[in-house]
Amino acid sequence: MPRAAESPRTALLAGATGLIGRALLPLLLRSERYERVHVLLRRAASGLPASPKLQLHVVDFNKLPQGLPKVDDLYIALGTTIKVAGSEAAFRQVDFDFVLNTAKAALAAGARRLAVVSALGADAKSRVFYNRVKGEMQAALEKLGFESLTIAQPSLLMGDKVMEFSGY
Repeated sequence: MPRAAESPRTALLAGATGLIGRALLPLLLRSERYERVHVLLRRAASGLPASPKLQLHVVDFNKLPQGLPKVDDLYIALGTTIKVAGSEAAFRQVDFDFVLNTAKAALAAGARRLAVVSALGADAKSRVFYNRVKGEMQAALEKLGFESLTIAQPSLLMGDKVMEFSGY
């Protein structure tokens, strides 16, 4: 049960079909803190947990709708690899543009707290393209003015990855 001083919250998750998002979604749905969990998807996806709390939204991450549902907390687990994306430009589109677009749209929809998955070694001044994009993404998010920003910087991710953004 939410603490007496805490009213139920609404979460928004982007990246629910990837390795991190697939692990996070059931936790959000089980949490008594959240009365509703909205998920942004690039296309319809199977295998997501069923829950009366869950609301799916198929969107174009290049141009997110202005009228996202009102949310309190945003979780972004979007990401790909250069190999899967097919080019540095396509990788940057997912790992920078889509992340930033999602954060801006959620902020406009009332989100005040953001948790995002980045990468170990993220550095906007890195000579390594992957690390530089991740660092630039972090710096851009820091400028948006969320009340709370949590940046997870995991090392190499191991597991069965669903490459939602493949085929660029």
